[in-house]
Amino acid sequence: MLPGTTSFVLARLAADGRARTALVAGELVLELDDVAQTLGVPAPVTVQQLLAEWDRVLPLLAGLAPQAAAPLSGYTVLAPVEPRQVFQSGANYRTHVIDLAMAHVEIAEGRTVEEVRAQTAAEMDERAATGDPYVFLGLPSAVGGPFDDVVLPSWSQKHDWELELAAVIGAPAFRVGREQALSHVAGYTIVNDLSSRDRIFRRDMKEIGTDWFRGKNAPGFLPTGPWLVPASFVGDPQDLRITLTHNGVVQQDESTKDMLFDVAALVSAVSQTTTLLPGDLVLTGSPAGNGAPRGIFLRDGDVLEGSITGLGTQRQTYRAEQS
Repeated sequence: MLPGTTSFVLARLAADGRARTALVAGELVLELDDVAQTLGVPAPVTVQQLLAEWDRVLPLLAGLAPQAAAPLSGYTVLAPVEPRQVFQSGANYRTHVIDLAMAHVEIAEGRTVEEVRAQTAAEMDERAATGDPYVFLGLPSAVGGPFDDVVLPSWSQKHDWELELAAVIGAPAFRVGREQALSHVAGYTIVNDLSSRDRIFRRDMKEIGTDWFRGKNAPGFLPTGPWLVPASFVGDPQDLRITLTHNGVVQQDESTKDMLFDVAALVSAVSQTTTLLPGDLVLTGSPAGNGAPRGIFLRDGDVLEGSITGLGTQRQTYRAEQS
């Protein structure tokens, strides 16, 4: 936390049919268009504008936080960022990957489940030590609000949840080392990386394998937010608790300590191939507790609620697509 400042978050809020960028302190709002001159940016103020000058703007925002006065209850909360690029990490939580591997492995005669699990765990530790993250692209058009209803496309009956920590990029990053990577992260938010499980693997094109485009990019399939929390208020991103409930029952409950590749490693890895831009999202993977391994999938009327330490809580109701 910045010395002597009131903690705050950035948000995109809607009222009277218009979206605006705001600072939120507690339950009070300061619309940033009203202080654009103080911030040294043109109105209407966007989150991307602020992130592009994050090191200069952050102390100014901290000084403005005590001016927040409008009640948050008068606004609708939108996704806090409108990313140009979304980078998603697969198979990045140790326990999750071990559970998935065990679900598909055959236990040979003379070996116990415990022995096979220990071998799989050792393989994951080796991957973390010597391997590279698995990263693929998502569509910005899939980003939805943290409290929006989500329509479940009728072309699948196996929609699943994956609550994740997402890093929000501030300064552009290209070929940065792991040691410098976090200096390019402005803050963090929550993303639920929804998946249509039966669309991810192409049975008609087994040589190609996975189809992340079809499996993950339906409208609203990346509920994001509610807030963009500055990194200085979050502390260690590898010591946060991720919790998701499905109809009130806890399904995911894991620490970010369980990541195979931490946030810095992921940001660095992505930057080796392309330039990360202000407002881009780097999703860090899902912990164990997805529905698919237990045959639980989203149905009409289901409610998911997800939270991460210090980042708030998002909540969606899921609706079957109407013909």
